[in-house]
Amino acid sequence: MALKVQVLYDFSAEAGNNELTVKEGETLTVTNQSIGGGWIEAQNSRGEVGLVPEDYIELLVKQTPDWTLLCVVSLLSALHLSFFSPSHISSLRLLQASNGNDPWSVWNTDPSGGSNNNWASNPEGTQTGKTPADPWSSVSQGHPQAYQGPGAEDDEWDDEWDDMKSTGGYAESESGDGGGMQRGGAHAPSMKISLNNRFPGFSKPGPELYLLCKQLAKSKERLPIYVGEVGPVWSYPETQLDCVVADPKKGSKMYGLKSYIEYQITPNTTNRPVNHRYKHFDWLYERLLDKFGSAIPIPSLPDKQVTGRFEEEFIKVRMERLQGWMTRMCRHPVLSNSDVFQIFLTYKDEKDWKTGKRKAEKDETVGVMVFSTIEPEAADLDPVEVEQKCEQFSRFTKAMDDGVKEILTVGNEHWKRCTGPLPKEYQRIGKAFQNLSSVFTSSGYQGESTLTDAMTAAGKTYEEIAQMVADQPRKDLHFVMETNNEYKGLLGCFPDTIGYHKAAIEKVKEGDKLVAASKITPQDKVTMAKRVSIMSYALQAEMNHFHSNRIYDYNRVMQLYLEEQVNFYETIAAKLKQAHGQFTTM
Repeated sequence: MALKVQVLYDFSAEAGNNELTVKEGETLTVTNQSIGGGWIEAQNSRGEVGLVPEDYIELLVKQTPDWTLLCVVSLLSALHLSFFSPSHISSLRLLQASNGNDPWSVWNTDPSGGSNNNWASNPEGTQTGKTPADPWSSVSQGHPQAYQGPGAEDDEWDDEWDDMKSTGGYAESESGDGGGMQRGGAHAPSMKISLNNRFPGFSKPGPELYLLCKQLAKSKERLPIYVGEVGPVWSYPETQLDCVVADPKKGSKMYGLKSYIEYQITPNTTNRPVNHRYKHFDWLYERLLDKFGSAIPIPSLPDKQVTGRFEEEFIKVRMERLQGWMTRMCRHPVLSNSDVFQIFLTYKDEKDWKTGKRKAEKDETVGVMVFSTIEPEAADLDPVEVEQKCEQFSRFTKAMDDGVKEILTVGNEHWKRCTGPLPKEYQRIGKAFQNLSSVFTSSGYQGESTLTDAMTAAGKTYEEIAQMVADQPRKDLHFVMETNNEYKGLLGCFPDTIGYHKAAIEKVKEGDKLVAASKITPQDKVTMAKRVSIMSYALQAEMNHFHSNRIYDYNRVMQLYLEEQVNFYETIAAKLKQAHGQFTTM
């Protein structure tokens, strides 16, 4: 049966990209679900066919989903065998009813199933699941969609399906037209969504899997947490890991039928470069999300696109954003020291890479069970105090999310003005001065040349200023926009992380009832409280890590921005002084 979808937002097609212009409320028929890159192919009522962003549509709820496919994937999910293909994932996406685009919904849902709209918003560029209203129901987390299971490693090095796949990215960013919106607009996702978030039947066990586990899996991993001046903090390495993403090269296979871009990554620990394609970055993201996503917000990679992915400007922008993403991962003491991250940066050859991939994909200490590896050095935390800090942090991150979006909106408008109408105004002023100078020259009056030459020079000065104004956003505003785009994606991940913690606290609050109902023992209740304390240590360590990085990042980018602004206006002032000096003092 052909899938029918309804358009949620107006979308204007871009010429030459095979896109389809659609209007809100319009009904479309899906003709190809496997386009990838966040797009589907659809046909409108007039028979016109083209590409439409996935995030701009929703499935008409009256349709009956392919329950056979759903049941098969549910079974595979239960067996931890996620080897379904991206086209299946695309099919499943379109079976979702549209309600998962608000990452802050975890804070808008009360235990009774109603909504608390104190934070009523629909953040752009975010897409995460909602925490179930029932505190004893399963809590979803972001979970890999692309991982094809241990049986697929042998072919993973060469497969090409990733070139048609999308991860979340930045909604507003500097682009070829000077800071325009990415295709897909403000509704591009910033964090991947698991099937668990979209289908209740796919829900993975929530915090209770860890809270009530009788025997935790034995693991050599240990993630210590210390109490510093600001509270709980992760254990930071003596030498900060860093890496450089550079030297993108285009490669091909299958006699040139398939192409890809390969990047060179050089860590400061070995100074030995390794090569990776985008799909390998995506694999790394999936593994980090799967293993640490319950405890640590993992921002998405920069977006993929269907067309133009080999154009020079696109490659340059993607490389810059991959560099930003890798730098953020390197600065996290837990992520950067993980086995999966280290094998990504230091593998010696293809065999070493595949071995490391298999090991990472068979890791059992993933999801909520990662808390079993965390070892706080201090006594258990007061749950009431922790809950208050959690609420305070969640309010802060929501307010910061709004502030970041405002910066992006204002910055995007300013960029467009600097690259459009504002330079034209300076050009018109310059041209007007030169035209008047030409008129003066035609007078034939002796001694005119000094004035006309000065006026012509002043006109050319304003034309030079016009070009400076058009070029300036790339020198300063660009970095402000990129930093805020990064934080927009990171902030969009926090509701899921905080949601896990809140759900765990709710379960502990239910402890007395469960003991009375003989569902758990008194010892189970004690164990739950201790394990929630461990989760609280992890959350507070992550909160402190976020604040520390935030202060560093915004100090650095604001200094850079203001330094460039000072240079910009000083250069303009010098040019105007030079033009001024050519006029004779009467």
